[in-house]
Amino acid sequence: MRAVIQRVSEARVSVEGAVLGEIGPGLMVLVCAMQGDTEAAADKLASKVARLRIFRDAEGRMNRSVLDAGGGALVVSQFTLAADTARGNRPGFSAAADPEEGRRLYERFAAALQREGVPVATGRFGAEMQVALVNDGPVTIPLEV
Repeated sequence: MRAVIQRVSEARVSVEGAVLGEIGPGLMVLVCAMQGDTEAAADKLASKVARLRIFRDAEGRMNRSVLDAGGGALVVSQFTLAADTARGNRPGFSAAADPEEGRRLYERFAAALQREGVPVATGRFGAEMQVALVNDGPVTIPLEV
């Protein structure tokens, strides 16, 4: 699975003007299931995200996790993270899991992150969404498991 993690002051996701999920300080998590990914990969990614030390400690160093900081996570599916741009100018997305499997693993990841103790808000799988966030730092980290 692939993810892009952003430390945020706030974030929200909307569909057709209706807010589906929002958080205050925490993590914006864009996530993509790839072909061959498993439930174990979703669980491993959730554990990594929950424990990733990218929040400031008392000395201002990135030494705390979202759990330590008491933040939440806004989890949004984004199959475009599977983009292959090696040839030409139009990305290919054939490495992404098929939609049914992608949905299952996306939901598994969000549930696993919640089980890790992180409050989770989500978007809507497969929908055209509008995402708004205030990147804190900025801190943006790509992850793959």
